[in-house]
Amino acid sequence: MAGIGRFIAARLLNASITLIVALVFISTIYAVYSVKEKQAAVEEQYVFMARQLQQKYKDPRELQEALKKLKESLMRQYGVTGSFYHDVINDVKRQLLAVFTFDFGTSRNRYFGTTDIGEQVKIALKNTVILFTTATIITSIIGILLGLYMARKPGGVLDRTVSILGMVSWSLPTWWVGILFLLIFSFYLGWFPTQAKEVYAALQAIPENLPLYTRLFLELKTWLYYMALPLITIVSVSVGGWAYVVRTIVLETMQQDFVIAARARGLPERRVIYGHVLRTSSPPIVANVALSLVGSFGGAIITETVFGWPGMGLLYWVALLNSEVNVLIATTALVVILFVALVYTLDFIYMLLDPRVRTRETV
Repeated sequence: MAGIGRFIAARLLNASITLIVALVFISTIYAVYSVKEKQAAVEEQYVFMARQLQQKYKDPRELQEALKKLKESLMRQYGVTGSFYHDVINDVKRQLLAVFTFDFGTSRNRYFGTTDIGEQVKIALKNTVILFTTATIITSIIGILLGLYMARKPGGVLDRTVSILGMVSWSLPTWWVGILFLLIFSFYLGWFPTQAKEVYAALQAIPENLPLYTRLFLELKTWLYYMALPLITIVSVSVGGWAYVVRTIVLETMQQDFVIAARARGLPERRVIYGHVLRTSSPPIVANVALSLVGSFGGAIITETVFGWPGMGLLYWVALLNSEVNVLIATTALVVILFVALVYTLDFIYMLLDPRVRTRETV
């Protein structure tokens, strides 16, 4: 138990250091951009307002004094001191404090019906989780089942077919397939909506005075209607590649000596596959599933933009277009925190699933 405690403490320390370094690095990049943007805004307004002061003050000394006060006022307004490095350091401190307190202030524009950045990120993350996590779970289940069957009969019809389709689909950009599906199923056939962001308007249109179960059924039906096409697109593009990855992992495991020995003892094939092969192959499979999940938290920017899905990717893209630095920091920092937390969790899961890791770490 002491060895397990040391393992957890060491991994937690590594994760904390990694998280702090990553957040400082990201904050510095955004701080440099933010300070340059503020300084440019100060200079632009200073030049514009200085012309007005030149017409108002004829005395050179009064004009210089007025210009000096104008400069100081604009710098206070935008929160800059005139020293680039000092302003960057202050901005990094402010951003790190905002990350750890999850208080990013307000945005200039309204997103998802609110200007509170923390609330915007919560709404966007929830929507991304609903779409991409559902797609990842469906893709993983189908991919694991297909991959296991392909590995049991390598070179068979299903193995060759899924391998070819998987390589083809994996090479196609999700956003391109999404546009193609939109043209076919939304514009030509009219089966699905063209923009999923209308889901909130549809939810608000549901009467409030309905029975609870009826209302929940209508809300679920509305969510499924608007997320169906992007969900089908993501699963269609990913499932073939996922099956091929699982097939490769399982096929390599099936060539190990312990599997041959299990078959030589006369164990049923089902027990060999699910009791020995799948258990040994589970760490890399779980790692791939978990990394896919955390990758989905960031949202696919282009994919969500194509479908208009109100998630992290769309929020990041709109904030980027509008130069909303605080929104960009909030979305990026949240993804980094989730990623580091997942890697730490994966280390612990590896220790539980793989006896070799558990033995090595606890001796």
